[in-house]
Amino acid sequence: MTRKGAKKIPEWKKDEVKDIIKLVNSYPIFGLVDMENLPTLQLQRMRVKLKEMLELKMTKKRLIKIALQQMKEKPNIDKVVSSMSGMPALIFTKENPFKLYKTLAASKSKAPAKAGQIAPTDIMIPAGPTQFTPGPIISELAQVGIKTKVEEGKLSVIADVKFVKSGEKITPKQADMLARFGIEPMEVGLNIVLVYENGTIYDRSLLEIDEESYMNSLRSAISESMALSIEIGYIASENVTLLISKAHRDTLALVESTDIMTEDKAARMLGQANMQMEAVKKLAHLEG
Repeated sequence: MTRKGAKKIPEWKKDEVKDIIKLVNSYPIFGLVDMENLPTLQLQRMRVKLKEMLELKMTKKRLIKIALQQMKEKPNIDKVVSSMSGMPALIFTKENPFKLYKTLAASKSKAPAKAGQIAPTDIMIPAGPTQFTPGPIISELAQVGIKTKVEEGKLSVIADVKFVKSGEKITPKQADMLARFGIEPMEVGLNIVLVYENGTIYDRSLLEIDEESYMNSLRSAISESMALSIEIGYIASENVTLLISKAHRDTLALVESTDIMTEDKAARMLGQANMQMEAVKKLAHLEG
């Protein structure tokens, strides 16, 4: 019986919460994404492009929070709730977290800056020629710290300018100027906040791997490990051939530096003696 004065919860909200709980239990991995500033057109394109890889669940922030809070049996689920910001949504997948992050990062596209957005990195105005002709634009550029000169009838920026610092809010004037320069500093897409897998949380900093740097470090570690194993004589399937070759070289060096006689050494010594004898014979013949 409904308590008098209590506000009745719409069925669609209950269904949304149930649906989120069902999806979390159905997939081994889910991610929390921020869709703030993602245009509808780009979202539609991404959903079509990624439909084979993931399922996207969009609903009210409050309903996502309620659904996750009802899943206390999930380890660290409270950390997912506390990480929600902007315009959150959930993605569900069977792909591993790192491949998921890489795919979503590759699906992003460039976009113009809008007033009020936060600069994701330092936004630069590069030195060099522009499409602007001399006129009132010179003072407008000077007002925002961009020094120019006239070259071949067009304005040229004298030196690189750090126009907006990373983390700063972009002003209307800055957004307008960036658009006039044709600079699109923003990236639009599904911004992963974190990925949840069986109680383990991978936040953005863990997923954002420089693959080239990682592979170089891995190659270096393998090379150093191989060198160390050979130096200390630790036998493994990967180095046994090299250890045998080293042992052979060391044995030959020892034989050459001592009076130890072997068939190979005897043959080599006889060969050297024969060459010396032939040289002496030629020399004697010439002198005779």
